Amino acid sequence: MIITLEGWILPADGVFNLSRGRKAGEASFRICTNWQYNHPMVRIRRWSFLLSILLAACARPWTATSVVTPAQVWTTREVPTAGLETPSLSFRLPTMRPPDAPMLTPTADNPHYQTVEAGGPEIYIVQSGDMLSAIAEYYHVSVEAIVRANNITNPDALEVGQKLIIPVGAPEAPGPAYKLVPDSELVYGPMSGLFDIAAFIASQGGYLVNYSQDVNGLTLDAAQIVQLIAQDYSVSPRLLLALLEYRSGWVSNLNPDPSLGDTPFGTIDNWYIGLYRQLAWAAIQLNSGFYNWTVDGDHKWILTDGAIVPIDPTINAGTAGVQNFFAKLDDYPTWIRDVSPGGIFDTYYLLFGYPFDLSIEPLIPADLAQPLLQLPFSTGETWSFTGGPHLSWDAGTPYGALDFAPPGEALGCVESDNWVTAVANGLITRTGEGVVIQDLDGDGNEGSGWVILYMHVESRERVSPQTFLRSGDPLGHPSCEGGIYTGTHVHLARKFNGVWIPANGAVPFNLSGWIASGTGEDYVGTLTRNGVVVEAFESNSTVNKIQR
Repeated sequence: MIITLEGWILPADGVFNLSRGRKAGEASFRICTNWQYNHPMVRIRRWSFLLSILLAACARPWTATSVVTPAQVWTTREVPTAGLETPSLSFRLPTMRPPDAPMLTPTADNPHYQTVEAGGPEIYIVQSGDMLSAIAEYYHVSVEAIVRANNITNPDALEVGQKLIIPVGAPEAPGPAYKLVPDSELVYGPMSGLFDIAAFIASQGGYLVNYSQDVNGLTLDAAQIVQLIAQDYSVSPRLLLALLEYRSGWVSNLNPDPSLGDTPFGTIDNWYIGLYRQLAWAAIQLNSGFYNWTVDGDHKWILTDGAIVPIDPTINAGTAGVQNFFAKLDDYPTWIRDVSPGGIFDTYYLLFGYPFDLSIEPLIPADLAQPLLQLPFSTGETWSFTGGPHLSWDAGTPYGALDFAPPGEALGCVESDNWVTAVANGLITRTGEGVVIQDLDGDGNEGSGWVILYMHVESRERVSPQTFLRSGDPLGHPSCEGGIYTGTHVHLARKFNGVWIPANGAVPFNLSGWIASGTGEDYVGTLTRNGVVVEAFESNSTVNKIQR
């Protein structure tokens, strides 16, 4: 056996070889396997003891990645104007680990202390429109636990007035404290924008190489699907690929288990079939765990067998996201295996190397301030503020978005000739399906610095990618294209280093001096400027008119 830390070359008995090469701060890997073993974890568990030994230290003194977008720029509340037309990195690449340096554990987070107490069963009376999944989510128990407690034969056939026993069992021991990925490798962070998904998939020679699927009327290959989900939901493409490999072998096995069908993560329900929707489901679970942990929203995981697992208070948000993903798939013994040494961490390591070598810290600077942003329409126009803080993208993301509808009395989806305008200076990096992405630091990397999402922008006269816009420049027309809608409008959300920023959090949404606030309820909120309050309302109203 040969172990080389510098090159991470780990051959063993002809089962696999892992070679590592770096260029410009990025890593590329190839796993060559013989498939006498049925699952990738069978092959890689022999290395669990090695990883456990190597991860035994307690600090990372060689890492010097504390700089993201320079604080002296963003804390002045101004977008830098010099040189934006010439893209440049707005963050530092992680420092290369010196040859033969040990892999040390990541810096500890501030603990999230909480208490999870056992309780007795409760009774719930089924109401009109209730779904068992929603009831289970409300009580933080699994659907399977309610089904067992009530001997339900058809979970889709609840009767109004039916009494349901809601079982609440004693919690298990706290979950593992083992950190799985840094926060910057859970989100679509600065390093995600430097990763060539197509080249990596091709290098592995697995099932994904020949995979294609119809997505919203377009035929996309696997790399395009992974890229689309990673960018839209803002989750790490490396992590998505590692989860695919761990659960199905689709990354490196040309002929994976046929019993999986088109559900590499397993059967969720009849909607989440095919790579696109399976990855979307995975992204929702990763984001839910990540963002709930950042606001102390989760204290425990509810597993598929009803087990209640208190979350170890010392894990980071990235690890919380991965633990939540597996909590939605696993019973207790399987979950412990998947989130401990020898589980998903080993698969990620074998594909991409030590995840904390790619860490960008801090991902969100403590003194972060929003740059100056304008309302997304022209001076002199009066629009309607139709949506207070709500989901930035989909389930799992924070309430980071605001909605605005153009002038006019017509309701519903109607064509508008009014222009959505750029809220700041920046480079348009991506468009499509109602989406326009603007990169405010101009480096072309959607995962770094401040990024603005404009949603529901009509394809007619829409701005083209790689166009540099100044604040107030037209970028397209509001519409009903893309996403969920009840009428013509534009949806705005912000990201910083790949993290969706809540509209009324520590860095509140500020548009032309109008400051957003919300109640925690979808779409309910206000904008306030100089004592004037405008209330969000879904239709035309005197209370929701707003101007620059």
